[in-house]
Amino acid sequence: MAFLRVSLAALAATFALAQSAPAQVAKQRIEKAADLPRFEYRIDGKVERLLADPAAFAPFAAAVRRDTQSVLDRYEIADKATERQLLGTLLQLDWLEGRHDDAMAKLARIRALEEKPADKLTSGMLLRAIDGARRATGATGGDGWRAEVARRLRAELDAMPYAVVENNVKGARTSAEVISEALVLGQLRDVIQPIVDRSGSLSSDFAPGIVAAKYRLAVQLPLKSTLADAYGAYLAANRVEKADIWAAREATLPAGGGYAPVVVAIWDSGVDTALFGDRVVRDASGSPAMIAFDRYSDPATGELFPIPAELRDRLPRMKSRLKGFSDLQANVDSAEASEVKQFLSNLRPDQYRSAIEELSAAGNYIHGTHVAGIAAAGNPYVRLVNARIEFGYTLQPDPCPSLELAHKDARNLQAYVGFFRRHGVRVVNMSFGGSVGDVEGQLEQCAIGKSPDERRTIARDWFDIGKDAFVRAMSSAPEILFVAAAGNENADSTFAEAVPADIALPNVITVGAVDKAGDEASFTSYGKTVVVHANGYLVDSVIPGGERIPESGTSMAAPQVTNLAAKLLAVNPGLSPPQVIAIIRDTAERTADGRRVLVHPRNAVAAARGARG
Repeated sequence: MAFLRVSLAALAATFALAQSAPAQVAKQRIEKAADLPRFEYRIDGKVERLLADPAAFAPFAAAVRRDTQSVLDRYEIADKATERQLLGTLLQLDWLEGRHDDAMAKLARIRALEEKPADKLTSGMLLRAIDGARRATGATGGDGWRAEVARRLRAELDAMPYAVVENNVKGARTSAEVISEALVLGQLRDVIQPIVDRSGSLSSDFAPGIVAAKYRLAVQLPLKSTLADAYGAYLAANRVEKADIWAAREATLPAGGGYAPVVVAIWDSGVDTALFGDRVVRDASGSPAMIAFDRYSDPATGELFPIPAELRDRLPRMKSRLKGFSDLQANVDSAEASEVKQFLSNLRPDQYRSAIEELSAAGNYIHGTHVAGIAAAGNPYVRLVNARIEFGYTLQPDPCPSLELAHKDARNLQAYVGFFRRHGVRVVNMSFGGSVGDVEGQLEQCAIGKSPDERRTIARDWFDIGKDAFVRAMSSAPEILFVAAAGNENADSTFAEAVPADIALPNVITVGAVDKAGDEASFTSYGKTVVVHANGYLVDSVIPGGERIPESGTSMAAPQVTNLAAKLLAVNPGLSPPQVIAIIRDTAERTADGRRVLVHPRNAVAAARGARG
């Protein structure tokens, strides 16, 4: 499906802000990301020249600053994440230009806009340490300055509640350990430079990436070992295992309990059905029931995402590196973690594209099976069907969006749902997502549309073809419960118009992610359609071939709710999707801060039993 994609939180985490408007001018409110103004910047030659040549960077930076500030001055933005992002670009420009006090003022504004408890505590801690060291030593480099940065960073961390900030610090350590010049420059060379080569310009969607790259090279990369050591020492001194709230809430259905079989569809990148034995629905020929379309939206065969021929021999290494990412994220010292850290740290810029595409392909290959393992856990009455999507994995869109592809996608959406109905599916897991902004970005990468405004119009038309088809398809199957992942952008999925997370139907439930202690995951998106939260942080499950690894993302939280819904239907097959949603919602527990609604499987299953006539 061309307009859909998977966000891999563990991978994304490794590549990690004025004047006020006149008081008498009322700001126009922006309710959707697609309504933000677009800008365009002419760039001649190599993008890297902007990083190396101050004279070339200055006019570009001034234009980006002017336009970014104009958005903040003229508009009231419904999504705080977007406002933080705009302020972040200005902060980076301030710091690069030596306007340190201005940068710190914006940092305070960003922190005030943070919504998650851990983010509010850790936001800007590194730059505060850097600025404090600058003031104390009178320098911005050298051993003494680096030691002062480490001291101040550790002092900030020691004052924070470890249970709240643990996951954020682990993510910061991972980012510090793997950042390299190759990763920064590779993104410019293989993602941004091709856009400039095709059109001679760059939109405001991609231009801040140049500012961020210059900032990372100037500010973060010189502190690589200092930061990795400081975060590592803090984590080593606080090896306190978080409490696991889910064990006490678990509901396992016993085999032979007389419960009803429940057909569950894994609408994802493919499932290794051999791992699930007799819990797989089979067609008339005895083969596992499945439907599949490739990334060109043509009918396809094969249970799993097809690994490109040139990568098949590397599959064991690809799996190992995915485990290494998970181990880094969990602060687990392992051979796999050491290897992936060494690999990325020593990567050459000309190796960036192949490395990232290989990791993305591996992520697609394992994703659906990992999700299926979560959805089927503790329920011998699950019967799985495989609905395979072929997610893209290349840095450049392949294929590029087109009107023909949008219409093929729309037809295929109804074909998937028709397949579900024919096979008696009761629950469908959808751990994927995409937005109109994603389509617009792909159009720019493919040089489709003469201007940002024209691309916005085209993206809206093509995206709405797919979204409308999605709504029609799910509405045509009111007997099926569709479970959607909220997304991993740490933003409002409704503001972004993320599909399917933003779709509000009586038979759709959208799920956000927390960790094993019920603390909000740093990556999880949110919004008015997000009904409940489930564990999506380092969730252990099976991958093709039978190995097990932990993975993080709302992709892992959604199948927890799929799992729960299937258990409710096993004990009470007469429940309708709205009734299942109501039981899950009504037995969940809202946290004191009001931000999380934690599912309670044991109570939900008891309620489903009690609702039997």
